[in-house]
Amino acid sequence: MDKSLTVAVIGCGDFSPHFVPLFKAHPLVNKVYVCDLLRERADAVAAKHGVEVIESFAEVLKRRDINAVAIFTQRHLHGPQVLEALAAGKHVYSAVPMASEVEQCQQIVELVKKTGQTYMMGETCYYYPCAMYCREAYNAGIFGKFVFGEAQYHHDIEHFPKHFREDLPNAGLPPFYYPTHSTAMILSAVDSYALKVVAFGYEDQEDDQIYKKGVNQWDNVFSNSYSMMKLANGGTARINECRRIGYKAPSSYVSAFYGTEGAYQFNNAQHLVTVKTPQGVALSDVSARVNPAAMTENLGDPEFKQKVANHQWQWNNFAPIQQADVDRLPASFKVPGFPNGHMASHQLLIDDFCKAAAYGMLPPVNAWQAARWTIPGLVAHESVLRDGEALAVPDCGDAPKA
Repeated sequence: MDKSLTVAVIGCGDFSPHFVPLFKAHPLVNKVYVCDLLRERADAVAAKHGVEVIESFAEVLKRRDINAVAIFTQRHLHGPQVLEALAAGKHVYSAVPMASEVEQCQQIVELVKKTGQTYMMGETCYYYPCAMYCREAYNAGIFGKFVFGEAQYHHDIEHFPKHFREDLPNAGLPPFYYPTHSTAMILSAVDSYALKVVAFGYEDQEDDQIYKKGVNQWDNVFSNSYSMMKLANGGTARINECRRIGYKAPSSYVSAFYGTEGAYQFNNAQHLVTVKTPQGVALSDVSARVNPAAMTENLGDPEFKQKVANHQWQWNNFAPIQQADVDRLPASFKVPGFPNGHMASHQLLIDDFCKAAAYGMLPPVNAWQAARWTIPGLVAHESVLRDGEALAVPDCGDAPKA
């Protein structure tokens, strides 16, 4: 079997250039193309990374030699473009979110079933050290039965690129239309899914016209949204998605994870675990395992806490708990200074996708998982619009056994 991939990267905005060199360097990738509606952007990325430009998404779909696409277009375009690519026989890597409509998520799952093509959603937070720790400890029985967890994506819009904020028809996306940076961490840790959700929103009060009816294409007025989700395992999760909030880093994190036997709590750079004992609880500080190694090495910095709060070491530095995944990366990724990002998740994402597509394996963030992490957010926004009405969350079922 020919295990080489020819990948077309669709969209050459701020995000995809972080991934082009990763695809190009992966040993299972034969060739990389880039494509953008603005030819000058595609030309700039191609020149920087030594790849070729392809004229259009339509041409990519027609080309039989291109067997994989990586979609980095505007968020509301992901669903339709993924469906087109799968129908054209391509393996698909898609930046988050999966789609902006429940029906599109369901259609993607069904098309993956029908075609047998690989679909992977590029959810960085599945690989975040805090999510990895909670998965590991929960699976080891340290927490007992899951009771309650809290996860959030607190990313103030002022920290987004300037052009993003000024793109008013496409800015103002409802926060829960981009939910997976928070849902993925809790739901992957407990291997469960949402049955029901209730949510409320914060109606924006700023004067920059981003979150306002008649301005953004969703007529969305909510910059922050907050939900409670009832899970299939009997537990409850509180999920926040906030875009006007006085907070910086880490923008995505699990703040609390409670079970019948133990608990995890996080704040700034401190990760604490408690386990019940006859006398009370035994407390452990697991920060050295969960924080990026470079962060731990700088504990003595007099500005340590300020630097942590401003994202000093949380981009391309691996944490010790990620080491097993780091060890399986190809040698071409292990060159000092090779691109990475988002808590050192980028390399892990691309390696998992390439192996899954080339070898016919089910990727960790497959279509079924992506649907379970995306759909609750879409339903949560509907609950916001209905002033906190409790709504059922459709489920696409379990992924097939590997």
